[in-house]
Order: sequence, then structure tokens, then C-alpha cells
Amino acid sequence: MSSDQWPTLDELQREETELELAGLTETDAYELGVRAVTAAAERGLPISVGVWRTGRQLFHCGLPGSTADNDGWLRRKGRVVMRFEHSSLYMARLCRDQQTTLTEKFGLPAARYAAAGGAVPLRVRGTGVVGWMGVSGLPQLDDHRFVVDILRGDAR
Repeated sequence: MSSDQWPTLDELQREETELELAGLTETDAYELGVRAVTAAAERGLPISVGVWRTGRQLFHCGLPGSTADNDGWLRRKGRVVMRFEHSSLYMARLCRDQQTTLTEKFGLPAARYAAAGGAVPLRVRGTGVVGWMGVSGLPQLDDHRFVVDILRGDAR
């Protein structure tokens, strides 16, 4: 996906289904986070990386060039994942297609929720969504693709 091409809702739904995990332990979260940080550092990407399980942050790293704003965006995108059990890009696409916002459609404050790509649900087989992984610091489609590549093991 190039940075100017938005995937469809169906494509995003299929992607989420394909990314199902066997489990999500603290060690799993750490390994995902380290994989993301390593790939980002190799490319010199100025991102913040986070992995959460339910309401608990299991991993966070702000790479050189990232800011506190990236951390804020990361949390706002993650709240969208946990609220809707879809990626933040899925919800951005939904809002874009319906020419609305999360605030207009669901009454969610923009200061706490961001329908912008970069946070992806972590689904555990037989359990459902248990958390999310996200990055912030790149254009939203690139943020999303980076997380998906990490979850697929394609980040190199």
C-alpha cells in the first residue's frame, strides 16, 4: 500500500483477522516492542512505539525525533482500538467514508480519541481483542503499515 492509497474496510477487516495471535504475555509484548524499535532504529524513524494489554502498558519506547505529542497520539489511537475492536485506521476509513468524525458519530472527545492510522488490535485466538500495538510519528497510513509489518514479522 502506498502512502496515498487507503485500504477498504473489507481489506482492513481481513488484515485484522489474519493478525490473530496465539497469546499475549508480557514477554510477547516485549518482543513485539523490541522488534518494532529495532526496525525503526535501522530506518531512522522518529516514532513512539507502544504495546498494551487491556488497560496496562507493557511496552513503550520513544525513538530519537519522536515527541510527547507522538505519545499522546499513540494513546488516543489505542483508545479507539479498545472502544471499537478495530484498528484506528479502520475507524478513520469508516469516518472518512461516512464524512463524519468520531465526535459527530459517537460523541467521543477528540482530545481522548483519534481516528488516525497507527494502532492495531491484538486479537488472541479463542479470546478476542486483548490489547493493541501502535506507533506514532509517520503519516497515518505508514504508521499503520509499520505495525502490521511488525505483527506479520515482515519489518525488515
